[in-house]
Amino acid sequence: MSNKFKSAAGVFALLPLLALSGCNMVVMSPSGDIAVQQRDLILVSTFLMLLIIVPVICLTFFFAWRYRHSSENATYDPEWHHSTGLEVVIWSAPLAIIIALGAITWISTHKLDPYRPLDRIDAERALPAETKPLVVEVVALDWKWLFFYPDYGIATVNEMAAPVDVPIQFKITASSVMNAFYVPALAGMIYAMPGMQTQLHAVINKEGDFEGLSANYSGDGFSHMRFRFHGLQQAGFDEWVARVKAQGTALNRDTYLKLEKPSIKEPVRYFATTEDGLFQAILNMCVRPGQMCMNEMMHVDMMGGAGVESHENRERLEYDNRHANDEAPGATHPATGNAPRSEEPAEGVDDSGAPATHDMNHDMHQGHSMPEDGQDGPAPAQLNTNDSAQP
Repeated sequence: MSNKFKSAAGVFALLPLLALSGCNMVVMSPSGDIAVQQRDLILVSTFLMLLIIVPVICLTFFFAWRYRHSSENATYDPEWHHSTGLEVVIWSAPLAIIIALGAITWISTHKLDPYRPLDRIDAERALPAETKPLVVEVVALDWKWLFFYPDYGIATVNEMAAPVDVPIQFKITASSVMNAFYVPALAGMIYAMPGMQTQLHAVINKEGDFEGLSANYSGDGFSHMRFRFHGLQQAGFDEWVARVKAQGTALNRDTYLKLEKPSIKEPVRYFATTEDGLFQAILNMCVRPGQMCMNEMMHVDMMGGAGVESHENRERLEYDNRHANDEAPGATHPATGNAPRSEEPAEGVDDSGAPATHDMNHDMHQGHSMPEDGQDGPAPAQLNTNDSAQP
């Protein structure tokens, strides 16, 4: 019987290992220097916190056993209430660890600032002063990633590459909603926001095919908003650029506006040429003809506004009206019977926008009245209650 219990205990001991075997430990085994430093920060912080957590847990079990009711060796002292030595240990150890964590956090916050240019390739190699970074302009679309390589005049969708041991400067924005650009093997996640530009400096130190993704929920296609990041030697990167130029098409504003439309599981696309200033137009939300750019708007605001003539800018300031005339899936008509976004006044509201006066009892019964002749069909969704679900 004891052997069976031992076998069962061995099986249960292996279950956590089996569960962990399916995990992707890329965060703990990264391939870029920034991600390596972030991993080390996690390990050091965890170790420092365990210096308090482990002794407290162990002492909790020790005191429970030492001072149990049946113990004959423990000293019984009901009048004991204070120990200076114990107070010093209780307060000084956590305080020292908090000071250490605070110092590490302050140093790492500045050292690993994503806007800070790199000063080293890895822990053993400093970055030569004359090294020019690879600039990659990133646009988070619905639901895909667009990458510009301004130094090479190319662009790609859902695939990017970078040479090993060459610093990368990412300039990141979004077309509509906020996303988060994240390559776990390379560096931490950085938000991508419309009308704003965030930055990330990183370097890949190992060849490989790595996964990139969006780490911020952004709608229906979020779970498939992934891309491949290729770490290549310089010769391999040059071949990749040549392949993009040979197989790609042209990316201009018209092509971008079509690409910008929401789509799920978008295939990899190559663009051999890109229109000048397209990324800046995306960043300033003025790709469509006639739109006012965000930097132009900020300049107007800085100068004190456009005065009474500013009403002429209304149409130029409509940035994300792609679905303004579309009824969203599952949208219901209001209880008034008017379609969504209808310009007709709501029932019970006069043309001036002031609520009309009605008898309250009449309104309460009218809301649940049967349809009149010729008005077949279910009640508006807002009027469907739990009572209607009963037979």
